[in-house]
Amino acid sequence: MNVIVKGALAAGALVIIAAGLKVGLRENGAVASGPGPSAGAEPKRTLTIAAASDLKFALDELLVSFREKHPGADVQVTYGSSGNFLAQLSNGAPFDVFLSADVAYPRRLAEQGLVAGEVFLYAVGRLVVWVPRDSPLPVAQRGMDALREPAARRIAIANPQHAPYGRAAEAALKSQGVYDTVKDRLVLGENIAQTAQFVQSGAADAGIIALALALAPAMREQGHSWEVPLDAYPRMEQGGAILKRAKDPALARAFRDHLLGPEGTAVLSRYGFSLPKE
Repeated sequence: MNVIVKGALAAGALVIIAAGLKVGLRENGAVASGPGPSAGAEPKRTLTIAAASDLKFALDELLVSFREKHPGADVQVTYGSSGNFLAQLSNGAPFDVFLSADVAYPRRLAEQGLVAGEVFLYAVGRLVVWVPRDSPLPVAQRGMDALREPAARRIAIANPQHAPYGRAAEAALKSQGVYDTVKDRLVLGENIAQTAQFVQSGAADAGIIALALALAPAMREQGHSWEVPLDAYPRMEQGGAILKRAKDPALARAFRDHLLGPEGTAVLSRYGFSLPKE
């Protein structure tokens, strides 16, 4: 690979720009302002979530209803690469909940004795090839084979070393027989959100990204995509866990139940995730 992009954009500067929506590595939960705590009031409840960046739009939407149910809670989310989160959590990063794009990562934390309760499955991820609306690449007609075209000078995928969507993209390229043709044109994002930003901004001509990001308003309006066949890459079971160090275990469990309940699964389905039992 002759182009490897590492940390090309500073945290917080990774954005998918449209309708005021930003794909960042950090999102502070919006909490309605109100009167200050009275004497003897209970401490504010807090919840910190480390989430795979493919969840950005779906989780932002889901948290609106969760915050309505828990108006006194301060909910904060950090989005990034699941593999990087694994390393951080193994070294004591202060998160309460981990939502990974690969269920193997929270299972490793469980093996280390860092997880409270059971690791849970919440979704199955899916891949698409995404190109800008004015792209000459015929992805709708030729699918992944269109990436052989000379116009696909730079093809963005997430870094396979630590991003599950990057490993899936690399596997799909190989199974579709185009990897050897395009391997020297690959541009690697630190996570799948940065990968999407590369192709949306024009830094890459095409990208293999999460369907969940392609369905977000910003991406849907500015480009089009072709879904990669599910049998072209290993099944992407996404899983999560509550950490033993969670500051408010009851609030963490309430969030997990909300994610896995009817409201959560409806949002995930709307953003293109398959459900674990499907």
